[in-house]
Amino acid sequence: MALLITGILLWSLVHLIPAIAQPLKQSLLGKLGENGYKGLFSLLLIGAILMIVFGWRSIDQPTYLYTLPLWTRHLGMLLVLVAFILFVASGMPTRIKQVLRHPQLTGVAIWAGAHLLMNGDGRSLVLFGGMGIWALLEIVLINRREGAWVKADIPGIGQEVKILVISLVVFLAVMFAHPWLAGVAVR
Repeated sequence: MALLITGILLWSLVHLIPAIAQPLKQSLLGKLGENGYKGLFSLLLIGAILMIVFGWRSIDQPTYLYTLPLWTRHLGMLLVLVAFILFVASGMPTRIKQVLRHPQLTGVAIWAGAHLLMNGDGRSLVLFGGMGIWALLEIVLINRREGAWVKADIPGIGQEVKILVISLVVFLAVMFAHPWLAGVAVR
């Protein structure tokens, strides 16, 4: 469990540096240059992901803390699909950006909440609870740092259809690969 927790903390801290440690970021940029800073940032995140994955997989017998009704699994899967739509929409012009300032971070929070609906074990609480808290904290800190929200232009309907199609393909691919990626079958 320690490796999983360390990975989530590293992920969160690296992402939070621009919001809570601007002097540190500026110091690193001055010493390493922009490419060096981005490289260090990337290496730390890769390390965090590896710690999360290996930490998750090292817990063979998860301890169950709660069990929710079966229907929450269906709601959870629907919410995961919504999260994937938000992930994809974050990288493209879309109407979603007229409603949500941070679709990707909102998607992470929804993805985390959905997984907490479907999994009541301790490692899930640590992973998805930690990622959900990080995403919500990141939204608050970015909003505070960036000030007023400037909304994106509204694209044509073709862009919305493209986002839905890409999201569905990615969702289905992840569902298919989930046993290999997470070591847990989608039930």
